[in-house]
Amino acid sequence: MRGHLRRWFAGLAVLACAAGLLLRLGTPAAVGATTPRFLTDAQGRALILYGLNTDDVPVVAGASRSAAPASPSSSASASASWSSSPSEEYGLLGDDCARILLHWSSVEPTPGRYDDVYLAALVRRIGQYAAVGDHVVLAMTQDAFGPTPGAASVPAAVNSARIHAADEFWHTRDDAPDLQDRYAAAWAHIASYLAAHLPRGAGLLSPADAVVGFDLLDRPWGGSVQGPAFETGALAAFYERVIARVRAVDQDHWLFVEPEAASADTGLPSALPYLPDPRHGVARIGYAPQLYPAPVDPDGNYSGSDAFWTDRLLNSWAIQVTRTAKRLDAPVLVGGWGADFTAPGAHLYVDHVQELLDDLMAGSACCTAAPGPWSPWQKPGKGADIAGVLQTAYPRAIAGTPVEFDYDKGTLVFTLQFRDEAAVIGPTEVYLPPSDFPLGPQIDFDSEYTSTWDPARHILSLTVTRPTPGTVHTLRLTPASPSQNVG
Repeated sequence: MRGHLRRWFAGLAVLACAAGLLLRLGTPAAVGATTPRFLTDAQGRALILYGLNTDDVPVVAGASRSAAPASPSSSASASASWSSSPSEEYGLLGDDCARILLHWSSVEPTPGRYDDVYLAALVRRIGQYAAVGDHVVLAMTQDAFGPTPGAASVPAAVNSARIHAADEFWHTRDDAPDLQDRYAAAWAHIASYLAAHLPRGAGLLSPADAVVGFDLLDRPWGGSVQGPAFETGALAAFYERVIARVRAVDQDHWLFVEPEAASADTGLPSALPYLPDPRHGVARIGYAPQLYPAPVDPDGNYSGSDAFWTDRLLNSWAIQVTRTAKRLDAPVLVGGWGADFTAPGAHLYVDHVQELLDDLMAGSACCTAAPGPWSPWQKPGKGADIAGVLQTAYPRAIAGTPVEFDYDKGTLVFTLQFRDEAAVIGPTEVYLPPSDFPLGPQIDFDSEYTSTWDPARHILSLTVTRPTPGTVHTLRLTPASPSQNVG
């Protein structure tokens, strides 16, 4: 009962703080675009990525903080002990993306020395995902300096040692070593290594094309400095520093930035300012917030008053994400969301979040691939009940600019509107769950088209016969009956 009241009051506090911060911050400066931006592939198609967070290899035990932060997260070792194959993940969820969590202490075990054996294993892992047509986002974890993946936004043990470590990293302390310079150099080394070792070739997706980009810091936490002062100060300066180092060796990949986790993850406004991209051509900075509303994070549930406050925090979060993405002129890729999927109301929470993400037209990496209550895997090799809810229809790639899309799980109707754009090639691809579309889709489209249906991967590929830039199309898909031809 006491924990229930704490979460109830936490919801009230977050909403009150949101109102106060909105008054303080006002409307975000109109630096960014007036229309949403999207991640794109080599063919110019908009990508709506959907997948899981997954650890790569175990954290090196005993690595010193002066070299790099070792993760104390129990989830890291758990997920490292068993890892589903990309084909198993696809069979369970129909996903098209993996957000692989890297560990700085594994990339750079001692100052200035990089472990290329670790990076070679990463290249092989990327190749496995590429072989089934999945994209990859690489994210660097920072568990020693903040909340662990799938944990509460504020570290459970906020003690002097943790604050001291964070203050060293963010240069809040005058006597701090220059950890940020080494961190930026480590990212530059990762980018250089991948450019030299990721192969290009035939197949569903080449490993070189599979890597969408780099999430520069997972769930930032400012230690003794929090809120707008942290985001507009130390965090923004850090991002500019890392972006510059990576761009010196990599002009192509998207670079994702996250807001302060302790506030933005729960629905509070972010003060993260516009971050310039020094690359040649259009900027490729992405916005990667995470979503962990207080009533369900880390051990609440989506029922009763918790559901009531969670709904309001989700709406606040969506508003703030839209505003910040506009200010940054950045596409949105949600870096993490989830809950205890064994708790009451979990399936309703998943449905609500998926509807919210569809409204935002945002991709996401859900929960964790490590078996357990926050995973679609109940145990190694066995899917949990929630997997059937997480498996949903979505557009993997859109040959133009998305206008809106929606999947109504009650009526099994998928709808997509998109606008033709010049210089975009390739088909629009939609994944349809085999449980809902066992025979594929019945297609209702407003222009001439050709299509193919892949019954093994449950993907519809549709190509507009004569695309005209500016023309908006509507695609409607419903389950086919045995007498219908779907491609």
